[in-house]
Amino acid sequence: MNTWLRRALIALAVLLAVGGGAYYWLIVESGTPSGTYALDLKEVRRLADSMPGPRVASVHAEHVAAFSFPRTAVLAGDGWKPLPMAIFSYRLMFSDSSSAVIDTGVTARGAAEMNAALDDAAAQNVRAGIKNASLIVLTHEHPDHIGGLLDFPFLRAEMKSGHVKLNAEQLANLERFNPGYHKEAFAGYHPIAYDKYLAIAPGVVLIRSPGHTPGSQMVYVKTAKGDEFLFTGDVAWTMRNIDEVRERARLVTWFFLGEDRDAVLAQLAALNALKKAEPHLHIVPGHDLGVATALENEGLLVKGFTATR
Repeated sequence: MNTWLRRALIALAVLLAVGGGAYYWLIVESGTPSGTYALDLKEVRRLADSMPGPRVASVHAEHVAAFSFPRTAVLAGDGWKPLPMAIFSYRLMFSDSSSAVIDTGVTARGAAEMNAALDDAAAQNVRAGIKNASLIVLTHEHPDHIGGLLDFPFLRAEMKSGHVKLNAEQLANLERFNPGYHKEAFAGYHPIAYDKYLAIAPGVVLIRSPGHTPGSQMVYVKTAKGDEFLFTGDVAWTMRNIDEVRERARLVTWFFLGEDRDAVLAQLAALNALKKAEPHLHIVPGHDLGVATALENEGLLVKGFTATR
């Protein structure tokens, strides 16, 4: 039995002892945003177009591992049946054959702790993607998103190369979420700092979204053909979080994730409004297998890192 499930069962037993009111509050009820989160897509697009150079020719998705969580852990009040999800890494291929990686998957140990089925070939493809990338960014500092980088055999050299762009909060919270990581590889590393938006490559813009973790950020990508993607990281695990403006159960966000729940709810509300206003924008939640598969079937995402275009 994995650690997360064992803790969940213990907490559930406590809830049953306390009574139905606590169960409703911690498992079923989601709450509503108490604040707002501003997301100015017009400004993001301006920044994406402001950087000269080769444009994104294609976007690739590697399915690194498969796992499932109880549905209520993903969407408060959605029941206890397991919901299949996936851990992803994405690669942007530019027209000059350079590349960027968004999120780096999970280690074998991290997959085992999540009771996830690691695809060894996919993990190796991500490792090759890291080696060849001229830019690596992380949506946040959780081990199922940064694990592939932290486990990279030549991590010290990669951190010195300047290819890895961690923000200050991600760097500051590495030990909290990845205990025992190789601190020596980060000696002298200077993280990026920005207020709201930061263009980091032609067509690629970071969007600060702290809440799920202190270093959480979304990544906007515009291709040379004009296709637009917004990788939310774990602001939303699935599209239903956005469509219903509904958070994970409080049991999960308070006791296991340590989220700023109000911040995440405000971000979900902003994403909900953005999806309605921009139907051609492809919003990609952190672990939604259905969304990724649909984009692959439409030819908008290329499955796997093996192709160069």
